[in-house]
Amino acid sequence: MRGPTFFAWQDAGLSLSTTSNEACKLFDAALTQYVTWANDQSLGGLEGTLSKLHAADPSFVMGEVIANGLVLVGTGSSVRLDRKLDDAIKKMVSLSHSQPLAEREKMHVSALEFFARGQLLRACDTWEEILQSNPTDLLALKFAHDGYFYLGYQTQMRDSIARVYPHWTPDIPLSSYIKGMYSFGLVETNFFDRAEKLAYEALAINQRDAWSVHALAHVNEMKADLKSGLAFMKQTENNWKDSDMLACHNYWHWALYFIEKGDYEAALTIYDTHIAPSCRLSGTMLDVVDNCSMLYRLELEGVKVGNRWKEVNQLTKKHAHDHILIFNDAHILMASLGAQDQNTSSELLTTLQDLAQTPKEDHELSLVPKLGLPLLQAFVEFDKGHYDKAVELLYPIRYQIVEIGGSNAQRDIFAQLLIQAALNCKSKANQRLARCLLMERDELRPNSPLTERLMRKTVAVHALG
Repeated sequence: MRGPTFFAWQDAGLSLSTTSNEACKLFDAALTQYVTWANDQSLGGLEGTLSKLHAADPSFVMGEVIANGLVLVGTGSSVRLDRKLDDAIKKMVSLSHSQPLAEREKMHVSALEFFARGQLLRACDTWEEILQSNPTDLLALKFAHDGYFYLGYQTQMRDSIARVYPHWTPDIPLSSYIKGMYSFGLVETNFFDRAEKLAYEALAINQRDAWSVHALAHVNEMKADLKSGLAFMKQTENNWKDSDMLACHNYWHWALYFIEKGDYEAALTIYDTHIAPSCRLSGTMLDVVDNCSMLYRLELEGVKVGNRWKEVNQLTKKHAHDHILIFNDAHILMASLGAQDQNTSSELLTTLQDLAQTPKEDHELSLVPKLGLPLLQAFVEFDKGHYDKAVELLYPIRYQIVEIGGSNAQRDIFAQLLIQAALNCKSKANQRLARCLLMERDELRPNSPLTERLMRKTVAVHALG
């Protein structure tokens, strides 16, 4: 098996407290799969790798850090509901106290403790502290990147990479993937040209870099450049389709272009062929969110999706009590509403309200009263045909929704919901609001067929009125 030995990590200034070279190699293999978004089947995938890593050295603290961290950043499980995960975090902390560790390793343990308690910002601050002294600590960099993504801290996500970028020279393993990560931070802060340049640089080094493909998919999405977007995804598909942790999401981006274009059959074909099967196989929250978002966008466009909601709801309803991210909750609610599962919709809202009474230090729960509940209730009101009420709930929070995390492309579903609600209102004021929102959208995303379709709808509504 390839992978740096104990001495290679030491030479890189990132010593690992284990006497097992095998554990070092497996730690590297796990980190590589996390960064490249691809399971290494020769090792039994990420799950098999982590199992072998634990067997190689059960008291290896950084082995526990990467294993627990990957569960936490997956956002499908929490210490509040998962006793096994809670025990694993406690065991990791206990291990860290029972042996001499490098300061960097102790800080990794602290960061994960914060993350497990819902203190995302303190976790990110701790990873940043690690990076100030250890700019090539890829695990800290990637965990921080994901943490900022969940916080909706787009500028911090970009600048976290910018601060260490010069240190990532071409001789460092996986250095080209830093370009893709940086590219994503740039596209999320509207530096499209720089983002495009870096992503293409990364792909010139490694054409199988699925995350750089993903960054370019975002660039084309934000510019509503359907021609480039569709051509690029088709041309590169064979390079990224085996990056099984991200392939579903890249297919989701591909289908978005078809929805934008109004080619709903093509979008549904991608959904049925790639997006739904991936979700059935993995059950990961990223794939779950993609499934919910895709079906909801199609329904907003007036497409009948048949029984597809029922299948998705079977996966999502088991997460209705998670309340790890409001972003996830919104998508789980889309599925229960789509499947007309009133019990799950009601349970989701009630348990979220109850948890928010005592948020303690949990960042997400602190957002529930002002942001989470109005957003989720807007979906319920829209579903009932109470469009004016949906606008009343959504419009005041439209600039705060970034705080629930996700990308600009993913959160566009909330902007579309507000526009569709306003368009369907009886109130003349809200109909005027719909036109204003569409003019704003047209300025930011010129030549968007979706915007043009909605503009025609406002003209029709205006004419009827």
